[in-house]
Amino acid sequence: MSHKVLIANRGEIALRALRACKELGLKTVAVHSDGDVDLKHLRFADETVCIGPASPLESYLNVPSILSAAEVTNTDAIYPGYGFLAEDYEFAEQCEKSGFKFIGPSSKVIKQMGDKITAKTIAEDSGIPTVPGYKDALPDSEEDLLKITNKIGFPIMIKATAGGGGRGMRVARNFKEFIDGINITKQEAMNAFGNDTLYLEKYIENPRHIEVQVFGDGKGEAIHLGTRDCSLQRRHQKIIEEAPAIDIDENALDLVLNACIKLCKKLKYEGAGTIEFLYKDKEFFFIEMNTRIQVEHPVTEMITMFDLVKAQLKVALNLDITLNQTNITFKGHAMECRINAEDPFTFVPSPGLITKMHPPGGFGVRFDSHIYSGYKVPPYYDSLLAKIITATNKRSSCIKRMKNALDEFFVEGIKTNHSLHLLLMEDEVFCNNQHDINYLENIFMKQFNND
Repeated sequence: MSHKVLIANRGEIALRALRACKELGLKTVAVHSDGDVDLKHLRFADETVCIGPASPLESYLNVPSILSAAEVTNTDAIYPGYGFLAEDYEFAEQCEKSGFKFIGPSSKVIKQMGDKITAKTIAEDSGIPTVPGYKDALPDSEEDLLKITNKIGFPIMIKATAGGGGRGMRVARNFKEFIDGINITKQEAMNAFGNDTLYLEKYIENPRHIEVQVFGDGKGEAIHLGTRDCSLQRRHQKIIEEAPAIDIDENALDLVLNACIKLCKKLKYEGAGTIEFLYKDKEFFFIEMNTRIQVEHPVTEMITMFDLVKAQLKVALNLDITLNQTNITFKGHAMECRINAEDPFTFVPSPGLITKMHPPGGFGVRFDSHIYSGYKVPPYYDSLLAKIITATNKRSSCIKRMKNALDEFFVEGIKTNHSLHLLLMEDEVFCNNQHDINYLENIFMKQFNND
């Protein structure tokens, strides 16, 4: 049976999905907005459909337009990628009801794991260690709130159950900050997510951000593809990722990996997913599960040779695939630098015309990107331009290879964070793997802010 896949995304992940479809012999439909007519993958798709104006709300987040495009092109399945509607359970549900296969977990699972309180309960039931906290409805009286804070202990992280992308989170270090933080976070969460339900967690000071890549067949079988370290980040947005995470306690890791597989089997999880943790003093603490492909999936692919996007398509379309943990082998180290269209030190976005660019190459270098000379970066979307990935036998040589790749790469006409990555490859703390999630923002960047 021939299949046709509609790619409901843009940029590098849309191109990545299209390439995987072509390798599997699948027909493709590329949807796009008015502001994205020059996207590279549109040139290679079997069909293209404009789904609305440049504004994401009127195009890539416009469910009726996407479903209409699927209908008129006789699409079988819809690939969401990451961002936009990838973790919107209502969109997945609409796909299911309209007769289109949503390439990812079921809408039920997306809903369960998208709610932070429900996800934490499911994780605990599977034996995954979680951060101490309070997940019931918060009382109204300050006296009752004081009892809760005394039990958890400051500092406390106030979180929105529907939060994500660094929004709906606030740290309180005393009771006054706590009360103020609750009110501010509730309002922020309602404005951003339409849901002001909050929960509380003990704030873990200066941890690392470690995540586990999982994959399930939707029928009760699941595997893990090891770990990634995503500790180098700014405002909860990752900048450099690598696999595997090193300097991790083996006993703690074995328990977590087994628990992650147990969770996926219990959910009958389908497709790619990532279970994220804070890690400190040989302990893991569950943060959340992302029910989609991650931006940083290439580093996992490079050390396992497991094509995650093709596997997503195979499982969703009932193509031949066998998941067996003993078949997964890990080799070497991989690192990814996210190249964004932004000032490297102020992080102000920098859309505009790319007058000239040159990709890096060579042995052990991968370049995932949709940009080209003459491409105009639109101001309406995420600033991610490219991902430079290097792989070698160990972390130190991976950093050296990344420096060479960054030296080869250039973009002219707009600003990028390219020079920031070059500086980080020379940074002693990063090179010695001594950084945590607060290092870039609180220590490394201060030397430039003070100049």
